[in-house]
Amino acid sequence: MGRWRLDGQIALVSGGSAGIGAAVAAELAALGADLRLVARDEDALERVCAELREAHPQREVLGLAADLSDPEQRAEVFDWIEDLGDGLHLLVNNVGGNTVRAALDYAPEEWRAIFELNVFAAFDLCRRAHPLLSRHPSSAIVNIGSVSGAVHVRTGVVYGMSKAALHQMTRNLACEWAGDGVRVNAVLPWYIRTRRTSPALADADYYDEVIEHTPLGRVGEPEEVAAAVAFLCLPAASYITGACLPVDGGFLPCGF
Repeated sequence: MGRWRLDGQIALVSGGSAGIGAAVAAELAALGADLRLVARDEDALERVCAELREAHPQREVLGLAADLSDPEQRAEVFDWIEDLGDGLHLLVNNVGGNTVRAALDYAPEEWRAIFELNVFAAFDLCRRAHPLLSRHPSSAIVNIGSVSGAVHVRTGVVYGMSKAALHQMTRNLACEWAGDGVRVNAVLPWYIRTRRTSPALADADYYDEVIEHTPLGRVGEPEEVAAAVAFLCLPAASYITGACLPVDGGFLPCGF
């Protein structure tokens, strides 16, 4: 059963205060991992940490408020990790953001900000995590991508570009770091029921169109993405690296 557990491992989850990030944290804790959570909203982060400590009293759950779009604050996160002195086994790059506009309507600072948070922050965290992860014979990074990086789904060209870049980063790092014992994978969600997607899904006509193009006939739940992330972190997934796994209810084969 050890292949299906994460006992003794420490996981850093970005954007861990809500939605998919909070669900990932809960799933990893249930499998035995201790947690290091990072998010911008300090109050929300502390609430999630408190809930996780109550649900999993045997697990260590620590949080740090930080804006990962700021390179200096990304450095502070790893100063914190190093000061704790416990190392790192798992990294989940979940944090991300978007501004939806027509391509010609983006201001330069808007599309640069999307790339800073969705791509450059993840790349920076991977690089900073590598010396810690490579100390172990088997460690893992899981990036939260999107079907938007594979097909057009009306999220705006910049978001799709950023997620496509994240997917390719996943593949390249998987090959480059395989010899260091660091597996790198990604999951690609479709519509997941979170605070961020609720405005779009509240439009009845649009919701019906989404469901029409989703073979399983519903939107996903954060816990379903978290389960895929957790699997890719497990020793049981030790021969999987460079994969971009859709968690999409069959959307990608069907198309929009």
